[in-house]
Amino acid sequence: MKINESLEKALALPKGQYLDDIAIRVLATSSDTQTLMRVASEIRDRGFQNAVSYSRKVFIPLTHLCRDVCHYCTFAQVPRKLKAPYMLPEEILKIAEEGAQAGCKEALFTLGDKPELRYKAAREGLKGLRQDSTLSYLRDMAELVFKETGLFPHLNPGLMNADELSELRKVSVSMGIMLESASSRLMEKGMPHYGSPDKEPEKRFETMRLAGEAKIPFTSGILIGIGETRLERIDSLLALRELNINDGHIQEIIIQNFRAKPETLMANAPEPDLNELLWTIALARIIFGETMNIQAPPNLSPGVLSQIVDSGINDWGGVSPITPDFVNPEAPWPHLSHLADETAATGKVLIERLAIYPDYALDVEKWLAPDLQGPVRQSIDGQGFARVEPWSAGAVIEPPQGDIARVTAIPKSKANSDIASILHRVETEQVLTEDEIVRLFKARGDDYNHICQFADRIRKKVAGDTVTYCVNRNINYTNVCYFKCQFCAFSKGKTSENLRGRPYDLSHEEIMRRTSEAYARGATEVCMQGGIHPDYTGQTYIDIVRSIKQIVPEIHVHAFSPLEVWQGAHTLDISVKSFLGQLKEAGLGTLPGTAAEILDDEVRAILCPDKINTAQWFEVMEAAHSEGFNTTATIMYGHVEKYEHIARHLLRVRALQVKTGGFTEFVILPFIHMEAPMYLKGKARKGPTFREAVLIHAISRLVLHPVFKSIQASWTKLGHDGVQACLNAGVNDIGGTLMNETITRAAGASHGQETSPEEMEEIIKGIGRRPEQRTTSYGKVNESQRQKSFNADELRESVFEAANKFNRKEKQTKVDKKNLVRPGLLKDNDLLSSSEII
Repeated sequence: MKINESLEKALALPKGQYLDDIAIRVLATSSDTQTLMRVASEIRDRGFQNAVSYSRKVFIPLTHLCRDVCHYCTFAQVPRKLKAPYMLPEEILKIAEEGAQAGCKEALFTLGDKPELRYKAAREGLKGLRQDSTLSYLRDMAELVFKETGLFPHLNPGLMNADELSELRKVSVSMGIMLESASSRLMEKGMPHYGSPDKEPEKRFETMRLAGEAKIPFTSGILIGIGETRLERIDSLLALRELNINDGHIQEIIIQNFRAKPETLMANAPEPDLNELLWTIALARIIFGETMNIQAPPNLSPGVLSQIVDSGINDWGGVSPITPDFVNPEAPWPHLSHLADETAATGKVLIERLAIYPDYALDVEKWLAPDLQGPVRQSIDGQGFARVEPWSAGAVIEPPQGDIARVTAIPKSKANSDIASILHRVETEQVLTEDEIVRLFKARGDDYNHICQFADRIRKKVAGDTVTYCVNRNINYTNVCYFKCQFCAFSKGKTSENLRGRPYDLSHEEIMRRTSEAYARGATEVCMQGGIHPDYTGQTYIDIVRSIKQIVPEIHVHAFSPLEVWQGAHTLDISVKSFLGQLKEAGLGTLPGTAAEILDDEVRAILCPDKINTAQWFEVMEAAHSEGFNTTATIMYGHVEKYEHIARHLLRVRALQVKTGGFTEFVILPFIHMEAPMYLKGKARKGPTFREAVLIHAISRLVLHPVFKSIQASWTKLGHDGVQACLNAGVNDIGGTLMNETITRAAGASHGQETSPEEMEEIIKGIGRRPEQRTTSYGKVNESQRQKSFNADELRESVFEAANKFNRKEKQTKVDKKNLVRPGLLKDNDLLSSSEII
């Protein structure tokens, strides 16, 4: 096999497949480093696009004592050169606290291999610390740092057995051991690992194998230029690849270049030149393919960082704004702004990650101990990278100004070719694929600008510069609900004492009073939703509509999600279509497309397993459209879903719109985390980042073009500044004034209960667009009603009739769970007990 054939084969491999050993060894004979780099970069870009990551860390040298005597190492010291054999807890905490204040998220613990086996000073030091071993002390200090500062420990303890790995897994998110070389020749006399028993390759492989069995995200790599040959490097990388095949636990491969250090046996040894480093990185990328994280430390190669990126890396490793690199003290860390600039010069974007890499952070139940799963979930975005901003949906915190500016800023470079190709497909009104949509969600830097601005051009084309809104009133008729949606803090269930407010059930008189008051204040719509009360039947919903139309015949009733429709139909023992007909006869105008959350049963099994499933939601929506109802469609994202789940949701909604044309708008609702049960249990992320919140509006505009005219942003979730950013990214509608907002506030949001027409128009005019009140169906509003909406009287205080039957402080009535309609994914034997319902 020739070199060119091997390169072509490498480029043709599908994701997840590796180039065979024979072809790799052919490539190892190549001296054309530039060609290898070009191929490596292309492979890297398939997997990581324009992202280059790093971890902001503190370096904690637990002990400089080591039983090994590697000939190039200055980290290891003898006892007489140290003030103390081990760092003290207060010293460790001081470093960690400084790191946390500087925004670090990783605590890197580095130490020598089991020094107590060599040094009496180490044994005495451990005795004074009341520790059995260096590894037991490491365990306690990692736990201390995590509990006191929130930094995630990454541990480099050297060789370990299964029990030691198991104990350390409980207090760390990742561990590592550098293979350095698989060549036992380097253990011979006169070679760098002579006299270092822990550098025996087979022992290091055994530790890594055990780490895989224990499901520990693991770091390894090679050290080049210490006397190994090129073929020995290739053998080392192939051995690591083979080791990783079964368990997939090796999360990164480090290619580290040897740096000669004074006062070592290799002080005068030649260092590998730049070509050797680039050649090795390129081969590592080709060997491991597009999914492995390949890292090169930036402090060891100052001045050539752009060339290192071009050789195929996607990660710089840990960089500390606080502590030096104790292993390479002669090599200071680059300033993060410099590292970002150097990365940008190659067309890439520097992105912060945790010590645990994104793919592993998105699968914490597999890879982390239970106590670490929640904190990691709540520290990442939807792609698994680190959250680096205090903003969250629902919180009154100013959005990141850089992200707001980026929406409208002129990009410094063209869109990446794959992004440009996707945008062209949108322009020609082609249906995007799931993979293409996922790619859009991964956009960073200038690609993000391009997507937002392209979406806004599409918005202008289909909706002009008019931004619409509706004067309406939300009436949430009850917060009693027998469903157990894990994201909901509105319904009163088992944890009701910890949620906002007590159980209530509005009387028809109060619903009618609120409707009359809303109409007097200029409302054209009442929006009706609530919990699924175990006493409610389909007749309850019909009677609610009739009572509203009785008091204010002119007002539009926008009410009842697909879940309420499904439940109402089944309690009356009639078809969904028949029930919709009865609602229409009673005066129902349109239906909200809520209860959608994420329309993928893989996610619904976690979020709302007893609720309607994906097929049932679409069944109700299609039936409603066939009965002449218009409906909205919604998405609620930022919790446990992945980007592919959002992509499926968008494509499924689009497909029904093509079939029926019954959706009036697509409403985008970020997850409000503060009081959500699943967040409080550590089972969900912290909602979207601001970048994700803006981007999903832009992507929705693109995916749903041209079958949806209106894309809506939620001021209750995003705040006024957030809505303005979305209006520059494809949005043309900002929903309703609401008057009373209960559900989002119950989840912890703080953006208020009402945004008046005056405020709505100020938001819209603030970005140079034209405001226009609309009806629910996007018609013109009666002028007299529009006039009433401005300078409206203050709302009277709402009355919430207590649902005493469901109040813990009152005598409770048992609910017969067999009579409760549960259309979702749970089987009968999975139904919750009545004590869990109330």
